[in-house]
Amino acid sequence: MPQVTTEGRRVTDQGAEPRETRFPPGAQILVRDEEWLVRNTAPTDHDGERIDAVGVSEFVRDEEAVFFSGIDRVELLDPEKTRLVPDTSSYFRRSRLFLEAILRKTPLPQSERGLALADRFLLDPLVYQQRPAELALSMRNLRPRVLIADVVGLGKTLEIGLTLAELIRRGRGERILIVTPQSILEQFQHELWTRFSIPLVRLDSLGIQRIQREIPAGRNPFTHYKRVIISVDTLKNIGQYRHHLERIRWDAVVIDESHNLINPGSQRRALAEILAPRTDALLLASATPHNGDKRSFADLISLLDPAAIADPDHYDPAEDLGHLYIRRTKISPEVRDEMGTEWPDRGPTVSLHCAAGEAEERIFAELAEHWLPAPRASTEFGSADQDRTSVATEQLFAYNLLKTFLSSHVALGETVDNRVATLGERVRKAGEKGLRPNPAIAPEQAALGRLREIVAGMGDGTAPGDSAKLDALVEQLKDIGVGPRSATRAVVFSERVRTLTWLAEVVPARLGFPVGADGTAKAVTVMHGGLSDDEQAKVLEAFGLADNPVRLLFTGDVASEGVNLHRQCHHLIHYDIPWSLIRIEQRNGRIDRYGQKHEPQFRALILTSAIPGAKDDRTVAEKLLLREEEAHKLDGTAEAVSGLYRAEEEERRLIRELVRGGTVEDFLESAPAEDTALADLFGQVGTITEQELPARAELISLFEGDTSDFVGTALDEVYEDRAEGLIGLASGTDAKGGAYFSLSPAMAPDLLHRLKALPPSYLKEQRVAERMLVTFDRTLAQRKLTEARESSGTMWPEVSFLTDIHPVVEWLTDKVLVEFGRQEAPVITTPHVEGPVFLVQGIHSNALGRPTVVRWMAVTGLGADGTGTPVVRPMAEALRDAKVGPRLARTGGPRDPDRLQALVPAAVAAARAHLETGRAAWEEQISEPLATYRDHVAQWRTESLLPGITGRRERLVEETADELARLLDQLHTTGRPLLRVLAVLDRPGDPDAPGTGNDADSLAEPFTSHPHPSDAQAEN
Repeated sequence: MPQVTTEGRRVTDQGAEPRETRFPPGAQILVRDEEWLVRNTAPTDHDGERIDAVGVSEFVRDEEAVFFSGIDRVELLDPEKTRLVPDTSSYFRRSRLFLEAILRKTPLPQSERGLALADRFLLDPLVYQQRPAELALSMRNLRPRVLIADVVGLGKTLEIGLTLAELIRRGRGERILIVTPQSILEQFQHELWTRFSIPLVRLDSLGIQRIQREIPAGRNPFTHYKRVIISVDTLKNIGQYRHHLERIRWDAVVIDESHNLINPGSQRRALAEILAPRTDALLLASATPHNGDKRSFADLISLLDPAAIADPDHYDPAEDLGHLYIRRTKISPEVRDEMGTEWPDRGPTVSLHCAAGEAEERIFAELAEHWLPAPRASTEFGSADQDRTSVATEQLFAYNLLKTFLSSHVALGETVDNRVATLGERVRKAGEKGLRPNPAIAPEQAALGRLREIVAGMGDGTAPGDSAKLDALVEQLKDIGVGPRSATRAVVFSERVRTLTWLAEVVPARLGFPVGADGTAKAVTVMHGGLSDDEQAKVLEAFGLADNPVRLLFTGDVASEGVNLHRQCHHLIHYDIPWSLIRIEQRNGRIDRYGQKHEPQFRALILTSAIPGAKDDRTVAEKLLLREEEAHKLDGTAEAVSGLYRAEEEERRLIRELVRGGTVEDFLESAPAEDTALADLFGQVGTITEQELPARAELISLFEGDTSDFVGTALDEVYEDRAEGLIGLASGTDAKGGAYFSLSPAMAPDLLHRLKALPPSYLKEQRVAERMLVTFDRTLAQRKLTEARESSGTMWPEVSFLTDIHPVVEWLTDKVLVEFGRQEAPVITTPHVEGPVFLVQGIHSNALGRPTVVRWMAVTGLGADGTGTPVVRPMAEALRDAKVGPRLARTGGPRDPDRLQALVPAAVAAARAHLETGRAAWEEQISEPLATYRDHVAQWRTESLLPGITGRRERLVEETADELARLLDQLHTTGRPLLRVLAVLDRPGDPDAPGTGNDADSLAEPFTSHPHPSDAQAEN
């Protein structure tokens, strides 16, 4: 079947004129004489509406296609022409499934701001983690755009997952792009699938190349999959991917560690500026989202809402940004109250003093005498005519030498060798040009030679006495219990890659771990920024699996942002200490985070010296450790202590203070003055214990066990109780009685096609195509997730938790929707109604094709000739009164099918009149916040165009105001409503009449044949 694609046909953005949508998701359309089910719609610039659809009729069944209403003839079937068909299935199973499928498939409208799915996933129902989704849907912001700035460890990934799930339920999460650091790609992908059933295709550079080989030349690789996760390191190559990114729009974009977007002109910032205007929802996440500068923070916020701040130098964060920002710490009341004992308080940071050995003291003496304080114009390395820039560089290098030595003598040796090579190259180039080398080079070369000689005389660490810190590390690891016959794990941090690799070489043997012929030990793994994203993922997976032999992770600060190390570990050792409070806190947050079951234990190795004037670890590192611990206890975070909000800037300012002869105390006391309002915003926040719980969306369901009953009944109906043979359906229980069922996607090609979006490692390891295990039993699913972490082979659980947005559930929903033919609606007979009840769906949409109001109506009171006084009431109420459910037996067909058919136009007219009557009231729910925002944009425009503002700034303000005004126009309800007759309830006629049936002989519970958990199990 030929497929129309989106290549070259740009989907309309905020600049388009409003258009009425006629093809909402869930509707059936006729295109090219075939029937299709609408999945999503969006207006385009020139070709009418773009319609994403899936085939329904036999020839195109399950085929995916994209149509354009301006090119193809797309027919939405007239509701007045709906043909009524008596439901002859047992207990009206087909009708109930059909209605339930429509209820599930219809996106929640713009006017519904309650959470629909918050309690239906594999995670603890913590209210504080639901707040970002609540804020995103509140319409306080024009679009779902939020900065999630919770401090380290509170579960920002879970908050993102909840928000995305709610957007998916609203039809606003079809196309998702998630951008993260490469170290957490697989971790993020794992959490969203195992917790929320949201599959993300991981696209590293190799993945993109593979896709480009599979698709026609020139095609956009980002259109190949709908939900993608990619590393910022891959995507920031703007020159390579710009033309692809500029030609695609997303429903939702997530950018993790978004503090990296602040730097103007950077590749990451350029990436964000391309993505932000091309997505509806934008979620930014960062535990350190600003650098203390109001202008920089305003620049970051402009990605979310370009009209949030008129003057970036003067704004009130609490008043101007409350709709865009949420931040809590571990000691915020709502967080603290909900956590209770689920997240143990961290233990104290233990400073372990390590007295320098003889050779190490010689290095301290050399540094104190010849390098520190750093060389100045009058020292042996400089001269009075040496330029200030050169002197400053030499001073900073001196402190780099010190920090390298405080890491390890082997790291110092590497730095010295590199410096010697650099100076030698300078001398060579000067000679080639006939110039006299800088006179400061020779003394520095001599000093470097002395350091090199001392380092060369030190041992390699294989025996005690070579390094005081190494000896202390081995002793501490033994005290912790790390060893060949123990499951205890520890993570050891160092800033220097050479230190990490050296520790991995010498520590295992000293702890008694077996070492292979190649000098490596299975008990140890190393992670640093030089590894590829795939290599980093493998390291983290090994450390997170309980049965994996890895016991020690030596890692650099590449693991200090976003990485989960707490699953099997609660011991962390700082082998060397960053000169940044933020970096120390980020490191500690790897094991001190939500989900930790033990008290996090921290140790730091403090190298001490008896040499007068030596700057050992007590000079800087130990003081920073103590200050970080104090701030954490008091405020829940240490980021505001120095007044600097970037680790690199903290360290740079601190070293400059030391070069001037100052101290750590001087550095902290001289913290840059910051705006009080900004400080309050990023200080202790989250005092929301008095707020109400997030509102819940009003959902209708015809199944008592909700999704579990729906899925089981759908399998029975779709496969006519022959699912075992047709798709390999089977049930089972695990050793502890947890119920699950399995099926073979290979026997259901349409399902297998959907599952191709799942992580390749998951598909391969669990052999999903052959046999997929799924469950509604929350306890079983959580147990299997835990067991996977305790496995040595895979981190993927063998049983998948079935959520409402799971691919299997969505697959069955689509199959049920086509159980009735084109423009057909079932007739359900029940003795609990007096006259015919027409169930009608009414949808008002905006110009973007998204529902603004959805009404489920029941029309009664129609006379035999279509006259009378029709009454419209809620459909859920009518279904309840009519006792439509799994125990409603068929006792006869419709009394007068022809009369019912003749009443269809009158029922549609009554429903349409009801929608028009209530439109103003329903529209007010949407128009009021939009009007408020329109006033805000007008005020922003006025304040931004103060006298003297001309040129590029003036044009940018005008363009932004116009763009937002057009978007506001598109968000209002437009055009006539879509009406659809879903079913008719009527009293039964003669039970013996032809075409009617009687279920009186089968009144037993009809849901025993399908293998799914009982309601009680599903509620566990």
